[in-house]
Amino acid sequence: MPVPLPQPSRALLITANRLGDAVLTTGAVPYLAERYPGVALTVACGALPAPLFAAMPEVAEVWPIRKLPRAGHWWKLWRQAVGRRWTHVVDLRGSAFAYTVWSRRRTVMGPDRALRHRVLHLTETLGASAPLAPRLCWSDADAAEAGRRLGANGPWLAIGPTANWAGKQWQAERFGAVARALVAPDGPLAGARILVAGAPGEEAMAEPVFAALHDHPSVAAFGWPLPVLAAALARARLYVGNDSGLMHMAAAVGTPTVGLFGPSRPELYAPWGEHTAVVQTRTTFDEFVNAPGYNRFTTGSLMGEIPPESVIAAARKLLEPSP
Repeated sequence: MPVPLPQPSRALLITANRLGDAVLTTGAVPYLAERYPGVALTVACGALPAPLFAAMPEVAEVWPIRKLPRAGHWWKLWRQAVGRRWTHVVDLRGSAFAYTVWSRRRTVMGPDRALRHRVLHLTETLGASAPLAPRLCWSDADAAEAGRRLGANGPWLAIGPTANWAGKQWQAERFGAVARALVAPDGPLAGARILVAGAPGEEAMAEPVFAALHDHPSVAAFGWPLPVLAAALARARLYVGNDSGLMHMAAAVGTPTVGLFGPSRPELYAPWGEHTAVVQTRTTFDEFVNAPGYNRFTTGSLMGEIPPESVIAAARKLLEPSP
């Protein structure tokens, strides 16, 4: 039931720094807006995902959190928040911050020992009756810019061959092999153009993908404004990518999404939605991290157990017409 409040009412949502974690919390925004009609919602999050929250119509302002020495970012956030009287402070980062400012209500996300999907953990934390599915927004101008950058109507196949560390990166040439098979004359996306997406500075990781495409029509989307990229991903018929923030963006905009998993937990971070699939290595996360000599910071790719044929099969199944 909506809670009637005197105007003005303000709510503060403190969420993640990383793109993927932040995308998985976007469902909290419409939930809070519905619970508190007329609320002026402030979102404090990492600088990278900040544009995605700024594009949501329910969000009044966004406070980017940029890490500073000696926890200076928390002091900066406190100085921004302490002068206001909050209706509800929601801290999804599990800190004590909510207790340092005036608020009628406080919700702090604690650790989840049940190993449930992050969306389900969020849902329980806020007491929602239905899963708070991720949701992304973009403006008409963002959509127009996406169309300009794509340069053609498609159809489009989107692939995300990068990740935030090498262990989670499937071999780039295998992405190329999958893309070629899917857009081949006898493939399920025959003749589709290919959108290759990643973060700024990740272009080199994708070079083997472009080499494997053999001049097939494609567009590189590295460092695009995130709302523009969201609009572009929404035009794709399919997304195939590593466990990454872009994978979660693709699923959040409703694009059928195949996520590739090795040394990360799909039970926590699988792409959320009905039209999603996971292809996983035989070796589990626990087996990877407990193996002798495992070092997250120095290991190379741990995704070699996934053959292209498994990814192609998962993609074909997602693209089958609904009965």
